Parts: sequence; structure tokens; C-alpha cells
Amino acid sequence: MAICQMDRSSPRERRQNAILDAAEALFLEQGYERTSLAEIVRRSGGSLATLYELFGNKQGLLRAIATRWSDEAMLRSLDEDSIGGLSTVEILKSYAHRQREMMESPHAVALMRMLISESLRDREFATQIYHDLHVPALEELTELFAEWAATGRADMDRPEAAARLFFDIVVGDSMLNTLAGIEEEWLDNEQVDWRLQPFLSHFKIR
Repeated sequence: MAICQMDRSSPRERRQNAILDAAEALFLEQGYERTSLAEIVRRSGGSLATLYELFGNKQGLLRAIATRWSDEAMLRSLDEDSIGGLSTVEILKSYAHRQREMMESPHAVALMRMLISESLRDREFATQIYHDLHVPALEELTELFAEWAATGRADMDRPEAAARLFFDIVVGDSMLNTLAGIEEEWLDNEQVDWRLQPFLSHFKIR
């Protein structure tokens, strides 16, 4: 007999997720600017007072959606369960592939366009998004590179600069081109691996 798992989330967490689900669906369906808070409340079944209490405003909703998406997509996926038993080179290639797969999805591109549009309008929001999404991933990869350098698995005197270069190699121009509508095709895993070869060689990752 199958045993159903109980939902252990609190009523507050369930209300929060219902509002986020409704907001995300509406933002993707009709655009961030054209979606009103009243529409989000109607679809989520909540109240405007609860929305303001949990998220502050529409910007707060967009920020929460982006953070949830980042967490669910395992942007920062260098935990032991993901990399256990892999060689150093395999860890880096596997991480690069996950980054590419996550960032190339239509959902990710649509969300990034909304985030960039709002960031251009509001510098404080841009700073918040940078610290919510990019900084944690950068810090985690920097920490990993620093550990490799300390244990002789790589020659990296500037781990943070190497981490920034890694992200530029894997998603930099592809994301820019996709957001600008110049091209829709992303690099495949074989092309990503080819790009990583000079990186692996230069830093003597072994």
C-alpha cells in the first residue's frame, strides 16, 4: 500500500507558495508590468493584506519568485550528494552542464528578462537580485576553487576571478544573445566541454 507523504509546511508557508505560484504564472502569461496585485490575489485565493505582509510589494514578489526558482533549479549544486565520487574535472564539467541546462530553459529566459527590465528601472532592486542569485553561486564556486588550490588539485592564485571566468565561459555570451533575441540556440554539453579545455589546462585542474 502506498503511503502518502504529509505536507509538513505551515499555513503561512502554504499561503506564501500559493501567492508565488499565482504571481509567477501571471507574470509569465501576461508580463510583469501588466499584472496587477489584485489579479494575483484573485488567483491565489489569498488577500491583499497577506500579500503585502509576506512580500511588501510587486517587486518583492518578483524577487521571491527568482530566489525560489534559483533554489529549486539547484543553481548552487556543489553539495556532496551531487559530486561524491567524481574527479575534479568531472565535478566541474557536471556543474557546467547543470548551469547551462538550467539557464537555457524558456522559463529561465522569461524570468531573466523580467529581472533585467526591472533592474534597469530600479538600481536597488538590481543590487538585491545580484546578491540573491549571483553572489551565493559565486561564493560557493570560489570556496571550491580555493579548496582545490590549497590541496594541490588546481593552480589558482585568484579563486574568485577564476569562478567569474568560469561563469562567463559557460553562460555569458549565450545568455546575452538569448535575452537580446539574437539567437535561441545554446551551447550543448560537448561545446561547453570544448570551451572548458583551456580553463582546465591553464589552472592545471587535475
